[in-house]
Amino acid sequence: MTSYGKVKLAAQKGESIPVGWMIDRKGQPLTDPKRSSEGFLLPIGEYKGYGLNVVIGMLAGVLNGAAFGRNVVDFNKDPAARNNSGHMIMAMRVDNFQPVEAFKQEMDRVIREIRESKRMDNVDRIWLPGEMEHYRVQERLAKGIPLAPAVVAELRKLAESLKLPDRLE
Repeated sequence: MTSYGKVKLAAQKGESIPVGWMIDRKGQPLTDPKRSSEGFLLPIGEYKGYGLNVVIGMLAGVLNGAAFGRNVVDFNKDPAARNNSGHMIMAMRVDNFQPVEAFKQEMDRVIREIRESKRMDNVDRIWLPGEMEHYRVQERLAKGIPLAPAVVAELRKLAESLKLPDRLE
C-alpha cells in the first residue's frame, strides 16, 4: 500500500501510520511505525496485488538471477550489504499492435474520460499515475526539499562526524 520509506519517515516524525499499510504477525493492523520490524507491508490491491507482485518479482528476480524471496537482503537492517536487486524492463512497439497516431488519440480520449469522471465529495481532481510525483518534483526544485526535524538532526550529526560544514539552512 505504501513504500517502506514512508513508514520510516513517519517513525522519524513521531507519527502513526494509517490502518491498511501494515499488519503484525498475527494479521492485526500495525499503526506504530517504530514497530514496523514486527510486521509486514501490505500489497496494493490485496490478494490480486500480491499475485501481481509475485509475478513481477519472479520476472525481476528469478528470471535474471537476482535475489527473490528469502534471498533478498533487508537493506533496512543492513544498509551496507550488497542486495542483488533485480529489475524488469519491458518495452513494446505500439506499431506492432496499431498505428501510433490511433493509439495516441485513444490514450488522449481515455485520459480525458478519467479526468472528467464524476468525483466523490470533496475531491477536486482525479490524478493519473505519476502526476503527483511530477508536481512534487517541480515544487521541490523550486522550493527545496522539506525535512523532518529528526532527519535534520541526524544529517547534522553525520556532517559533524565527517567534519563537513553544515549547509542545511
